[in-house]
Amino acid sequence: MLRPSFEEFQAQRADFVSQEEKRALGADIVLTEDELKVNEFLMKLKNAELEVGLKTPFEFVPARHLFHVLDKIKNCPLFKLLQKMPKGAILHAHDTAIGSMETIIKATYQDFLWQHGDFDRASPPLYKFSKTQPASIDDTEWRPVADIRKELGDEGYDHNLRTIFTLFNKDPVAAYPSINTIWSKFADMFCSLEPIVTYKPVWEKYFLNTLEELYWDNVSYLEFRGVLPPVYDLDGRVYTAEEIVQIYYDISENFKKTHPDFIGVKFIYAPHRIVNDEVFDGYLEIAENLHKKFPTFVAGFDLVGQEDLGRPLSDYSERLLKMTPSIQFFFHAGETNWWGKTDENLVDAILLGTKRIGHGFAAIKHPRVLEEIKKRNICIELNPLSNQVLKLVDDCRNHVGAFYFSDSYPVVVSSDDPAFWCASPLTHDFYIAFLGLSSARQDLRLLKKLALNSIEYSAMSRAEKVEAKHKWNIAWNSFIDRTMQSL
Repeated sequence: MLRPSFEEFQAQRADFVSQEEKRALGADIVLTEDELKVNEFLMKLKNAELEVGLKTPFEFVPARHLFHVLDKIKNCPLFKLLQKMPKGAILHAHDTAIGSMETIIKATYQDFLWQHGDFDRASPPLYKFSKTQPASIDDTEWRPVADIRKELGDEGYDHNLRTIFTLFNKDPVAAYPSINTIWSKFADMFCSLEPIVTYKPVWEKYFLNTLEELYWDNVSYLEFRGVLPPVYDLDGRVYTAEEIVQIYYDISENFKKTHPDFIGVKFIYAPHRIVNDEVFDGYLEIAENLHKKFPTFVAGFDLVGQEDLGRPLSDYSERLLKMTPSIQFFFHAGETNWWGKTDENLVDAILLGTKRIGHGFAAIKHPRVLEEIKKRNICIELNPLSNQVLKLVDDCRNHVGAFYFSDSYPVVVSSDDPAFWCASPLTHDFYIAFLGLSSARQDLRLLKKLALNSIEYSAMSRAEKVEAKHKWNIAWNSFIDRTMQSL
């Protein structure tokens, strides 16, 4: 076979690259004249960071652990531009880990808060709001937080709280040598945090502040997972699951009234996956009741917790198949590095009819799973920073999302538990995805596609999506106009 001439080779190469680009996520987006100008500016910022990374790889942010580059990211012009960009929706996040921990820290200045245990022990302290001193545990008394504050000083006490209520560590490799180590700390944080955030006045304030922070980060819609822990007050009342969801609903509706351009909120009931059958049956009953009472607000059902150590979906499949068909599934699946073990949750999730897949990190190892994701149009909720912090990937350039971006898989970018790693509600994940997961050629079209996908793959009704896209388009055009004026 004769080799082609150089001219033929160049033509073949150009066609080859062009065909690949046409398959990439966002290739179907056509930019307006103004968007093309903004895109030119955007790509200058992106290419500047790529050039620095090529010359000095250690300086390339997506290649490093988030905890080493948080300060650097917030000063990046590209990050600042993405923060101003309307990003659509967060479709994968957990209720008590979205909003800043500063709300929780401020809550510890309130009266009637008690602490059990010191900051210097292996497990974090326990907390509880109570008018009277709670009963001792292991002959150890509870102490008023106000007294401990006096001993440590406000600054010292708050510093300790920031240490136990985030995973941040200056040396994350040494602090978390394995995935089980960091998940153990992760679980301890939720346990320690829960009795503070589930005190009803704090619960309401935290959720409202979360919506404010989303709005400031230019996120206009939220679908969040929640385990519905027991919310309580000082009179000893413990609120039911339906009452807790009602609180969420009322705050969400009031927020929409005061922020007319905000699209809205939906809730996904997502209890723990490491339970016995009897407890699981209780979960299903709660899910059915919530679905009946809040048919448009409660989007569906999921299970949360570390997949590797949790029960597989196959354990629950017979029960799940008997649920009311109108209850949608949004299963976590494939949040693992294992092949042929935990990752088989992906198979069960698809066969159970999941509408979206949380993480889908291991899907790339399953050709049939990939085929069905495209065939059934199942959206993968990518959470790149979560996957890095929770030790699935070190260098985000090696994140499997790069493959999904390269061949137009149905994907969105979300943030999982951003407060626990000191990140913004969504911009940090968008920044890492755009700079580290996407091709050097992928541009504003990818970002616009991701935002539109977040609406399209939401649990909103068709009519709600039409209104949501209208509101988002207004915000997007305003962003383009403002950016144009600043050029």
